[in-house]
Amino acid sequence: MDQPQYSIVIPAFNEQARIGATLDRVTECIRAHGWTAEVLVVNDGSRDQTAAIVASAAMKHPNIRLIENPGNRGKGYSVRSGMLQARGAIVMFTDADLSAPIEEAELLFAAIANGADVAIGSRWLDVSRQTLRQPVYRRFFGRCFNWLTRLIMNLPLADTQCGFKAFRREAAQTIFLRQRIERWGFDPEILYIALRLGMRIDEVPVTWGHDERSRISYLKDGLKMLEDLLKVRFYSLAGYYRAGPCEEDGLGGCGCGKKSAARVAKT
Repeated sequence: MDQPQYSIVIPAFNEQARIGATLDRVTECIRAHGWTAEVLVVNDGSRDQTAAIVASAAMKHPNIRLIENPGNRGKGYSVRSGMLQARGAIVMFTDADLSAPIEEAELLFAAIANGADVAIGSRWLDVSRQTLRQPVYRRFFGRCFNWLTRLIMNLPLADTQCGFKAFRREAAQTIFLRQRIERWGFDPEILYIALRLGMRIDEVPVTWGHDERSRISYLKDGLKMLEDLLKVRFYSLAGYYRAGPCEEDGLGGCGCGKKSAARVAKT
């Protein structure tokens, strides 16, 4: 395949119960929409049959690729690995549970086509699109975390944590080469980097349904995510996210501190 139009990255850890059905749905969506697309499944050290299921699917669908992490490194590491190896003109990642249906990717692609550098799915811009809502305690912790991202990182976004985001290829290369957080706290970091570098982010309401099999622990992982927010502020002050005149090559910039105006749009 020459450079595909789209790349779809799916991080996976012990996903044998649903990865087969997920790949069936993704490949059917690609066929139905006539997309030229590749699917990259990043296996994060799974201890079950996830890798074998993906390998079997790749035998039937040559546009599926299995990427193996060196052990269990975290969702952030997995997404970064997949995004940096993706070849599409537009690259996106989605959760293996497809809580946001893959068909909703068209909304993200449209935002990129209309000039956004980054398009992120939002569960909160239009709550009527939620087909199965989270339990009250999960909504409470989620809103608290969003408030903290606004307070600590000044991110003017309604939903930083939805695992449904798309990027222009050049933007993805620039952002993910700078990413340092490897586990759950990586979402606010990549959005912070995008804004720090003056990229336009469009926040798009998407259909979304809660999956009870979610593995995140709101106490243990929540505290780690708070720690990650503080790390991002430190990394920013240390200059790890700076832009420079060599930015256009997508290889990270020289650290000269060149800035441009950040833009956020809600569509």
